[in-house]
Amino acid sequence: MSAEAGAKRRGPVAGILLAAGTASRMGSNKLLLALDGETLLRRAARQALEGGLAPLVVVLGHQAERAAAALAGLDCQPVVNPDYEQGIVTSLRRGLDALPASAPAAVVMLADMPFVTAPMIAALVARYLAGSAPLVISDYEGVNAPPMLYDRALFGELAAMDDGRCGKQVIKRHRHEAEALAWPTAALADVDEPADWTRLQDLAPRQGPARPQGPT
Repeated sequence: MSAEAGAKRRGPVAGILLAAGTASRMGSNKLLLALDGETLLRRAARQALEGGLAPLVVVLGHQAERAAAALAGLDCQPVVNPDYEQGIVTSLRRGLDALPASAPAAVVMLADMPFVTAPMIAALVARYLAGSAPLVISDYEGVNAPPMLYDRALFGELAAMDDGRCGKQVIKRHRHEAEALAWPTAALADVDEPADWTRLQDLAPRQGPARPQGPT
């Protein structure tokens, strides 16, 4: 663990929002689609900022200029991953490299999960600051998926991953010492294909803010 026993952790915790993919199955740039009048990318960045993440690094790749324009006016740091076509791990590395040395931890998020909310992010940060676990994970009725919070002590392991998945190797390795927050499965919804987008538009009016359901 990175924190000495009895030491009180201090924020703010940083954020890495991964938004570089080509969205090849969608047929268009899904992150620029608008839900409730706001693009998915801007919605995700806004929730991250309202959840208290600072700084927020947004990793762009595909159509980076258009994506950066969608973030105009938000207090975030867009960075471009020139290797984004080589997989999500390259974007995660780019995000880690952009974090300041003062960041004690980072929450890693995906920009195509529109029902991840500011209260969810704030709860992850609060759990981390109150404890000593190096990892605080999101649990959707047995499915572990972003957002995930990693202590700086795990950054090297994240950067060294080779499985092409967003933190899965590190989560599996440290699951026994992690804390978990449970979320409703509706918050797990993402956008990969046109059918997903149709489903999300139907869900949006009924989807309230997700809040912790208790430890797992």
